[in-house]
Amino acid sequence: MHVAINGWFWDRPDTGSGQYLRLLVDAFGRHHPTLQITIITPGGMNIDSPAASISFHQVDQSSRRNLAKLRFEQQLFPAAAARFGADLIHVPYWGNPFRSAVPIVVTIHDLIPLIIPAYRGKMSARLYTSLVAASARGASAAITDSEASRRDILEHLKLPPERVTSILLAAGDQYTPEPDNQHDQAVRERFDLPDDYVLYLGGYDVRKNIPTLLKAYTYLQKSTDSDLPLILAGRRPEKKSPRFTDVAGLIDEMGLHDSVRPIGWIDSEDSPSLCRMARCLVYPSHYEGFGLPPLEAMACGTPVVAANTSSLPEVIGDAGFLIEPDDARGIAGAILAILNQPNLAQSLREKALAQARRFTWEKTAAETMVIYESVL
Repeated sequence: MHVAINGWFWDRPDTGSGQYLRLLVDAFGRHHPTLQITIITPGGMNIDSPAASISFHQVDQSSRRNLAKLRFEQQLFPAAAARFGADLIHVPYWGNPFRSAVPIVVTIHDLIPLIIPAYRGKMSARLYTSLVAASARGASAAITDSEASRRDILEHLKLPPERVTSILLAAGDQYTPEPDNQHDQAVRERFDLPDDYVLYLGGYDVRKNIPTLLKAYTYLQKSTDSDLPLILAGRRPEKKSPRFTDVAGLIDEMGLHDSVRPIGWIDSEDSPSLCRMARCLVYPSHYEGFGLPPLEAMACGTPVVAANTSSLPEVIGDAGFLIEPDDARGIAGAILAILNQPNLAQSLREKALAQARRFTWEKTAAETMVIYESVL
């Protein structure tokens, strides 16, 4: 079987689509070496191939602007796939071509632009969403990351249920409870981390619900004499926008300068250390197609407090606290329970590790192969 994969996000492992693409392809290379894969990318991209069975082809387009992306998705990628004799194409994000000479598999991680008004953007963005929504109906199969996202797709895109399959993701192999003493210490020194801290790892867009997290920390301050800080790890927005929370303004408004520390973007190689050393990870997001950060923390044996919304209950199960996303007091209470009850924290660590072991990229790749075979 020869599969052509859209590699637009190959050099963007800092995005969910880029991370999914790389981890899936790596799993194919390790567990399905007879699968022939051609990753087709825009020109000028730095390429590093994870396996001998995987080849790359760059089309003659170096622009990464919106119109260039549309041309790549709708014309250049499917034409190149057909030229190379692919049996099917896989677009690992919501952006498949409207037409293709070979069958299409598309991964739709979530429907954020359709479900949350703040993400609908300007008219050009809405037109793009309309195009990819229509294009998805022409795919032979759609993959999504969770049953919650599958329900959204069936409701909003009206795809036939038999053509939509949820295939759960997994944490990378680097997320482990085993300490890497040298690297852990280097991360601690680089970000001036204290011995104990509570961690948030993710973005600052409005669905991530940072205001409720900060409000929970004001309750935490009143309930304990501890100066345990909240570490906010994630890329801060470059400019103000209705889509992003003004974290600095909220910290100032709530008087949290001494207890909340934004540390900016974290490289993927540093993220396991940051999770491993935290007392717990808090993730009160209103909406997630899957929610990798909680699973990555659990794979490190770190207790998790998360919202009981969208896909997060599927990921966390009974291995962490699931709280109403806008219940700041409830979130604070769950954090306090982990901090003050060692037996509870240890039980959650054990449950987290057991839950995380249920998710593997080997399983994700195998279930994706089933979809490929069913399409052909």
